[in-house]
Amino acid sequence: MSQTAPEAASARVAAVLRAEILDGSIAPGARIRQEEVAERLGASRLPVREALRMLNAEGLLVVEPNRGARVPDLDRREVEVLYRMRERLEPLALVESLPHLDDATLARIIDLQKQIEQIDDIRDFLALDREFHLATYSACHIDHLQATVARLWNATQHYRRAFMELAGPQRRWVVNAEHNLLIDALQRRDPVDAERYLVGHIRRTRRELIAHPELFPDNE
Repeated sequence: MSQTAPEAASARVAAVLRAEILDGSIAPGARIRQEEVAERLGASRLPVREALRMLNAEGLLVVEPNRGARVPDLDRREVEVLYRMRERLEPLALVESLPHLDDATLARIIDLQKQIEQIDDIRDFLALDREFHLATYSACHIDHLQATVARLWNATQHYRRAFMELAGPQRRWVVNAEHNLLIDALQRRDPVDAERYLVGHIRRTRRELIAHPELFPDNE
């Protein structure tokens, strides 16, 4: 079914704002003003309002009554809890996805890892890393689970970026090693190893991230 003109306009505005939030162009805590977005993107207020509603549902914005929309700014405890949620839900999504992953998707996952190993730019790394992991969950048939996992990724994106900038490229070898272990388990269609490797991957990131309180607004 083709989109109507208002739906297409809302989707276009949402796509621009989504990309800007995920790549850090719009920082946590920033307010999104409908009139400014409408003027900048050449859209009317109604599609902008709908786009903000869509991004709120995706966890990229918080829409507050009488105050408009803003990008969430999480403290260290909130981020830690979100990562603990990821440790539990993403392995479940992976196990649900694994039996249905086709050869083409698996080949795409392997190709994404090859690209990850060849890049230095943090923005490119984060985009490919996100695509890598979400591809491993893409065959999960539980829509609510997939949507929740995507929201958790959206909510923690800024903090992953801040940590990778702090850690520098010298820590990428750990990510690459863990990704390759995961790929090996996927190729063997082994849900036990796949789940175990993914839990360890997310847990290590959580522990290293939380060890840097300066990355959070509640730093004392």
